[in-house]
Amino acid sequence: MLFLADGMLGRLTRWLRLLGCDVVYKPDATDETLIEAAEESGRVLLTSDLNLYRRAMGKGVEAYLVDADEEALKLAKISKRFGISLTVNMESSRCPICNSPLKKEKKSTVEGKISQKTLQRYRDFWVCANRECGKVYWQGSHWRMIDQTLKTARTYLENT
Repeated sequence: MLFLADGMLGRLTRWLRLLGCDVVYKPDATDETLIEAAEESGRVLLTSDLNLYRRAMGKGVEAYLVDADEEALKLAKISKRFGISLTVNMESSRCPICNSPLKKEKKSTVEGKISQKTLQRYRDFWVCANRECGKVYWQGSHWRMIDQTLKTARTYLENT
């Protein structure tokens, strides 16, 4: 799924990228720039700004109004509307920072980029394919929070 997110949705952008969505994030763009960019790229404009949503729709640009406060509820509503799975598949996940694909790497490839303790503790690593970013990811202790948020989102989805 191709999305364009406004400046109010940075956290949601990272979640959607983790779920495998291609999300361009423009935190400093004007409303007009966002509408034009969504129209030119064929991306769905995600916004929590009702006026921006109305203007985009009025110009024939597909937009979605993100009207929840809690991240899990936002994810559930977007999942329902666009058919996005609320399960992380690291084979299709994107870098939460820069939106580039992730690729699985051997421990030897990430050595020197992360702490020895992390290298010894975990077996699987993924690296951002964008050389300028190159962030290394693994399913560490933070993974419980990710799982819990997605479990809550799936519960919301089942109850709507």
